[in-house]
Amino acid sequence: MSRATILTLRIAIALSLVGSLAIQVLILPTVWRDLSDAPTGWRVASVTIVALWLVCLQVVAICIWRLVSMAADDAVFSAGAFRFVNVVIGAISAAAILTAGFATLLVPGQVAPGAVGIIYGAALATGGVALVVVVMKSLLRKAIEMRSELDEVV
Repeated sequence: MSRATILTLRIAIALSLVGSLAIQVLILPTVWRDLSDAPTGWRVASVTIVALWLVCLQVVAICIWRLVSMAADDAVFSAGAFRFVNVVIGAISAAAILTAGFATLLVPGQVAPGAVGIIYGAALATGGVALVVVVMKSLLRKAIEMRSELDEVV
């Protein structure tokens, strides 16, 4: 990977982490206050889902940062990378479930059915991203096997 790519990716990851922390610290308390008229269970569930979704984003960002570091050190083709990839798959899957849960919370409310459908679609797309990462994990496994075979030949 080129230094420019690594730097750009790290800047994007850092910005996403700062932004998600700002949302957790500054915006979620405001959302909590704005929902004071909502039923307590719905209020707790919705704010908790959004907070956990942000945690999923942060976990993915940290794991990708670590994988980028491994790639920069030419160490990404190692068994150690699988730990981070597995965590990314789990976090993205959890985000998909949380997104579907949020859409389900909105079903009995005053939200337009189309909006709920869009959120369910986002949950489905997020689950699809997790599956893409599963495919990429299998490609990583094959690349490691091929690299091991080449090392034996050399």
